[in-house]
Amino acid sequence: MRVRDWQDILSDVVNDGRDPDDWRAVAGRRRDGIGEDLYLGHPNAGVYHLKTYAKNPYDVRGVGTRVARRIDDGLDSLFPHRERDETGRFGVQRPPEDGDEAESMAMRLEETVKVHAEAPTTPDDFFTDVMEALDSPAFGPMDYEFDDRPDRLDDLSSEFTDADDLLSSELDDLIETDEVDRGFY
Repeated sequence: MRVRDWQDILSDVVNDGRDPDDWRAVAGRRRDGIGEDLYLGHPNAGVYHLKTYAKNPYDVRGVGTRVARRIDDGLDSLFPHRERDETGRFGVQRPPEDGDEAESMAMRLEETVKVHAEAPTTPDDFFTDVMEALDSPAFGPMDYEFDDRPDRLDDLSSEFTDADDLLSSELDDLIETDEVDRGFY
């Protein structure tokens, strides 16, 4: 298992190229210490675990690793599903490469909003269409608790105990090196 900077893990997710709407996530507060835990999963891209904290309002620091190569039957129930769970949503974005791409994105987004304003739709359909209009590389359902830990987060941490311990140690070292005794929310 290779521990890397959390931004490198997100780059892997952004550049993966698989079905962007098949990603799922679980996140919440770390069990011990400051910061947050985040698991990102895709049936064919695997499961990534990130631990982050906000050093200050402008600087998020963290570590992460890939903990599984795919989501098998044993892991599937630990992630939220659009069809069966009432959860939030998440999306990973990358900035447009230039002005032309930004204009194209804005036009697609405007058309998407117009279509949904004129026709009956569901919040989930609207979210999916917006993410597709913005060419999001990863989006889907998310089980997230801002000030606590979802049960799924504890279940995933138990499933990947060695990775959780290693990432906790690495993040604690980073926090100590940064001489920070609390994070920002």
